[in-house]
Parts: sequence; C-alpha cells; structure tokens
Amino acid sequence: MSNVIIIGSGPAGISAALYTTRAGIDTIVIGKDYGALQKASEIENYYGFPNPISGKQLIEGGMEQAKRLGAKILSDEVVGLSYDEKLLVLTKDGEYSGDSVVIATGTSRSTPRIKGLKEYEGHGVSYCAVCDAFFYRGKDVAVLGNGEYALHEALELLSTSSSVTILTNGKELTTNVPSNINVNTDVIEAFSGSEILKKVIFQNGNSMNISGLFVAVGVAGSTDLAKKIGASTENNRILVDSNMATNIPGLYAAGDCTGGLLQISKAVYEGAKAGSEIVKYIRSINKKSA
Repeated sequence: MSNVIIIGSGPAGISAALYTTRAGIDTIVIGKDYGALQKASEIENYYGFPNPISGKQLIEGGMEQAKRLGAKILSDEVVGLSYDEKLLVLTKDGEYSGDSVVIATGTSRSTPRIKGLKEYEGHGVSYCAVCDAFFYRGKDVAVLGNGEYALHEALELLSTSSSVTILTNGKELTTNVPSNINVNTDVIEAFSGSEILKKVIFQNGNSMNISGLFVAVGVAGSTDLAKKIGASTENNRILVDSNMATNIPGLYAAGDCTGGLLQISKAVYEGAKAGSEIVKYIRSINKKSA
C-alpha cells in the first residue's frame, strides 16, 4: 500500500496528515514533542476559537483528529533521512520507508555560539555526516553534540574516518556511546586553524587536533534533514515550489521550516497544500507502475 511519512506533529504536519489519510494513503506522523507551539499559553489570532486556546490544546486536538481519521502518530526522534528505493526516515528506535515524506519540523535550531564555528563553515565545519564524510577519509574528526543525533552522525563517520570524538561542550551525554567512539566532555573555548579548521581549544587549556567537525547539537532540524538527501536549502529554510515540493521527488516541506510568516495559519495552509499534492503524486506513480 502506498504510504507517506510526516516528520513533525505540529499544525503543518497534522494538516498534511488530514488530507493524505482521507485520500486512503497510509500515513505515519513522527514527532518527538510538541515543539515551540507548546510554549504558547494563549492563542487569540487563530480562526474559529472565540476564546483563547493554548498551543498544547491546539496540537492535541489536531493529533486526535488525525488519529480518528486513521493516521498513526508515533513519539520518536528522527535522526536521519536517506533513499533506498523509497525515501527512508531513520529514527532513534527504528526506520520507516515511504513513497513520500513531508518535513514539517518547524525552524532549525541556532548553532552554538563558539568562536570559530561560523568562520570555518565549509572549511572543516559541516552539518551533514552522510553528505561530507567522504572528504574526511582516514582523518580525525569530531561531532559536536550530546544526544541521539550526535551519536547517529558519529556512527556515520566511523567507517571512513581514522577516529571519531563526540564533543559534549560540558553537557552530560544523554545516550549510550559505543567504545569505538571517543567522548570529550570539556567546555569548548574556540575552534582554530588557518584557512581550514585544525584544532579545538578547551577552556581548561587543553586542545585537540581535528580535521573536521560535524555539528549535531540537540535534535536534527529541518534543514539538517533536507541536506542529508540533497534537498536545496537557503540559510535556515528549505526551498520549495508553489506545491510545497522540494527538488527531491516525493519530498515535501511545510510550515516554519520553509520560512516566511511564522504563524499557525500559514503552517496549516502549507500542510494542506503538501498533503493534497502528495495525493496527486502518489496516484501518479501508482498509475505508472500499474
């Protein structure tokens, strides 16, 4: 049966799910938490509510509506996106393949404010292990982060790099790291080098030579996931056409991750547009394979 995987259980993701489930497409929505909207205690500018409603209430109502229509809602952390005959969504606890995928995870997080991090982007600092591991074959690399996403990137680098070290920047690890991956918990002072990154300097005065740094702080953001599969991005947003489609067939994006007006109404519209276009897309590929 044709299916769609929706990453993000906020207004954009759930809105897309309402359209795909009603069209008879098997739909899985994967979300780690309620996102930034859960912090909104009162929403007064969304159509249809005479009295204020909290972000948490709005999300829970949307999720119940999607489940009633037949969508499967999973609580899990997405750590990767790839392609193997079908689009493949990798999570902390498993993997899911789909004919189509929607990225609806809101805006990407900001990068840590560490001296040298921005300066060496593209010159030793990367945000995608699967994209750039090739350039660091046989070299010593590091991953900045302390959770499942950082571990996923480190595991991706193991097969090509000479050594892989997770830099937690003073934070406690929130995942179990295998013995073949090094861990350094020191607070970072700066990243340094000449034209390319060569070293990480810690606040305690110690330093470590590295040829590459992969940033994987917190959870995988929208543009992080898009880049892993070659989707076009610009600054902090995923580039889509008027149908919410990316440059990768079957991959769509909706909501805050596409930029523009960061409002619930915009997210709901884009989710609805993505969902309806996915219905057309899947029907067209089914017709070709019939």
